[in-house]
Amino acid sequence: MKISYNWLKELIDIQESAEEVGKLLTATGLEVEGIDPVQRVEGGLEGIVIGEVLTCEPFTVKEKTLHLTTVDIGADVPSNIVCGAANVAAGQKVVVATVGATIHPTGGEPFTIAKRKVYGHPSEGMICAEDEIGLGTSHAGIMVLDTDLPNGTSAAEYFGLLPDYVIEIGLTPNRADAASHLGVARDLKAVLNRELKMPAVENFTVSTTTSPIEVSVENSEACPRYAGLTISGLTVTESPDWLKEKLQAVGVRPINNVVDITNYICHELGQPLHAFDAAKIIGNKVIVKTLPAGTPFVTLDGVERKLSDRDLMICNAEEPMCIGGVFGGTKSGVSEQTTDIFLEAAYFSPASIRKTGTFHGLKTDASFRFERGTDPNMPVYALKRAALLIQEVAGGQVSSEIVDIYPNPIPNHAVKVKYKNVDRLIGKVLDRALIKQILTSLDIEIQDETPEGFLASVAPYRVDVTREADVIEEILRIYGFDNIELSENLATDFLSGFPIVDPDKQKLRIANLLAANGFNETMSNSLTKPMYNDAVRASLPGEDVVMLNPLSEDLSVMRQTMLFSGLESLAYNLNRRQRDLRICEFGKTYHKMPESKYKELSHLVLLMAGHQRAESWLAKDQKLAFHDLAGMVHLVLNAFRVAQVEKQEIQDKTIFEYGLSYTIKKKPVVSFGQVKAKLTKIADIKQPVFYADFDWAYLLKQYNDKVRFTEVSKFPEVRRDLSLVLDKAVTFEQIRQTAHKYERELLTNINVFDVYEGENIGADKKSYSVSLTLQDETQTLTDKVIDKTMQKLMMAFEKDLNAVIRK
Repeated sequence: MKISYNWLKELIDIQESAEEVGKLLTATGLEVEGIDPVQRVEGGLEGIVIGEVLTCEPFTVKEKTLHLTTVDIGADVPSNIVCGAANVAAGQKVVVATVGATIHPTGGEPFTIAKRKVYGHPSEGMICAEDEIGLGTSHAGIMVLDTDLPNGTSAAEYFGLLPDYVIEIGLTPNRADAASHLGVARDLKAVLNRELKMPAVENFTVSTTTSPIEVSVENSEACPRYAGLTISGLTVTESPDWLKEKLQAVGVRPINNVVDITNYICHELGQPLHAFDAAKIIGNKVIVKTLPAGTPFVTLDGVERKLSDRDLMICNAEEPMCIGGVFGGTKSGVSEQTTDIFLEAAYFSPASIRKTGTFHGLKTDASFRFERGTDPNMPVYALKRAALLIQEVAGGQVSSEIVDIYPNPIPNHAVKVKYKNVDRLIGKVLDRALIKQILTSLDIEIQDETPEGFLASVAPYRVDVTREADVIEEILRIYGFDNIELSENLATDFLSGFPIVDPDKQKLRIANLLAANGFNETMSNSLTKPMYNDAVRASLPGEDVVMLNPLSEDLSVMRQTMLFSGLESLAYNLNRRQRDLRICEFGKTYHKMPESKYKELSHLVLLMAGHQRAESWLAKDQKLAFHDLAGMVHLVLNAFRVAQVEKQEIQDKTIFEYGLSYTIKKKPVVSFGQVKAKLTKIADIKQPVFYADFDWAYLLKQYNDKVRFTEVSKFPEVRRDLSLVLDKAVTFEQIRQTAHKYERELLTNINVFDVYEGENIGADKKSYSVSLTLQDETQTLTDKVIDKTMQKLMMAFEKDLNAVIRK
């Protein structure tokens, strides 16, 4: 956003340079990205001053009369200047280009004034004609001025051509209040503790009420306030230089004096205005409403647009005239034939304007401000200010009362603030009087003050100040971040709460862990084919979430399982001769539950296909197996320090050929196994795929950030092996649970190192060879204790599992 330095000085008294103002604004949060000079004439008349001719003596050279003058230019010693103009004389006030000044003649090349000799006479400058310094085309003689300004005064000051500076501000979306010269002046008012110089509107008068326009607002939600007035008898023509120069300085192209004033007010006060040709308002009615979808409307750029049924339109009795707050139409605009106008000032709902601007792809100065939030208390003041300026540049008279439809005035924001939070968040205890002074200077009223805090009443134009932290930020940015001393121990503080377990940090940690074990992270589309959900319908928790306006049949529903997204990724890579694949993805599934409630579930999924390791002469190729995936599942659970899970075989075989489900408090945290061949076939994959699906949200709740460290035992551990013949239905998990049930103190680990099935032990039997590790943290185990423990465990296996101990 561009701000004119000279324009800004009209709203607040500024002695500081443009560079100093830029530093102040940046310190308050309005980051200045650049400051560029603006010159109305080339060179800006730099080095050119007003002088007084003290003496003037003619001399002749080759039948040409010249004059040897002495000129007071405000220096200690008058300057000797040779001048060839016939009209130079002693006692005149003249324009002098001093030694070292570069002048830019009209239609000529610039050159620099040097001290030199002219026909043997020293000359220390140049007395100028208007064409010699780019102010006109006349070369009839030197300019003779009628002024009492002291000698040495800048010529730019005399001609009203002092250089301006354009301050470029990188305006953040939350600071809609600063999208004008008044908004920037408000910040300077607070930081410099100076008063604003609001433009006077006391001279506004209604001359007659002969041209009223009836106004009706049918959609007060999208248009909470609408105001307007009529001006009659004006003349639409080119704007005066001062108006054109101000608009051009901030990057606005002048159009005509009426439209230029509306743009001027927009950039001065932040209140967009729109002028309608009153003669084109059919029925003398202005109706603010929406129109049926598809209604055609031609905007000022000559483009016919099809309206949405949510577009707020400014209409007359028969047809639309303007897209409210966004863009005008071709039929009702101001032209050179216009003599009467209806001037509009409104407050539109930011959400409504944002939707309309996005729908039509339109971004204008008006929509830029309206969609961020303007001041609902500004329209009437802006109308008066604009009416006075229009009368100044275009004539005419106000021919109606101000219409102001504002049924539900927007109140100030009420924010409770505690001093302890101010001190804590700023990191320094500020004087309470200073806090109140800063907030008052920002138009934030202090109410219900107590020793503990106060109620801040914030004007509605500050759309970004709605919370206690926002009010504290206002105090801090005006007090100055640089004025907060650093403590010996750097620290931060905050008012909002943060989760004990940060999901983003945990996601990054697990992603890095899996990447270190050969996994590549993928991201896939949440939209999917209906056939995918249909293929596993029996295992899904709800109905499909169907897109109302799908891009294609293949992207018409939201996924209810992440399996097929992963299978598509595997298939894509397998088709490109990538043999061994391990991928992981964090994502969501979407479900329509009973009573039309919608539910999103977070997942982490792992998919593996191919071989255990890349092909190498060092090791024989070995295909991936279930236990390779199980190892990765345990890796993730261990990273969350999940100590105990209940393991059970997957009962629902919709997705898995076989697999396990780990539960915590009877709720599944992960299910994993080999994907059914008929599902991999859907994705055109012909090799086994292993798949794990974590309930990511539930897994996050299991995270334990406490770590306990113990000293390595001084006493040796003892291993004993057993061979157990069991029914095929008995799992290793049952063996493990039975062992720990009967021996909790000495048994530190149990492991299976061989499984055998065959005719030698029976058709319905299998043999587990397990190792049991025993250790006492306080002493060395004796044979007696070891034998007693092993005897207890063997009896337990025989009793609870009907095991036969092979000896």
